[in-house]
Amino acid sequence: MKPNRSIPAATVIPVLIYPDVRAAVAWLGAAFGFEERLRIGEDHRSQLRFGDGAVIVGDVRGDRRPPRSGEVTHSVMVRVENVRAHCERSRREGARIVMEPTDFEYGERQYTAEDLAGHQWTFSETLADVAPETWGGTPVAPA
Repeated sequence: MKPNRSIPAATVIPVLIYPDVRAAVAWLGAAFGFEERLRIGEDHRSQLRFGDGAVIVGDVRGDRRPPRSGEVTHSVMVRVENVRAHCERSRREGARIVMEPTDFEYGERQYTAEDLAGHQWTFSETLADVAPETWGGTPVAPA
């Protein structure tokens, strides 16, 4: 893939819609630890990074809308080093914790939070390298 400084280097880049891009950027930074890498217009779009991942925050226009209350159409998963500490930071910044940190048989500790616009985020900490076959997963392609 050719590099381009105008777009994040991540292979998959979710675009999430928020009613106020600047407020979303500030909140995602304070609550979840994202860093702004590129601003497009004052309140049109912003590219954020977290580790080697990225997300784009976009404004409401045309048919683009943030989630509606009571509906979950998507969730973004982000890997972090310490789920419990990350969860407490998110809670302090006003995230609604949908699922408290929970250890799963597939070797991950995860929690789910809802942000200021209703997007759901699952944060995951690896506890152990677990073979998928041990918990019911079926590998389809080499890892």
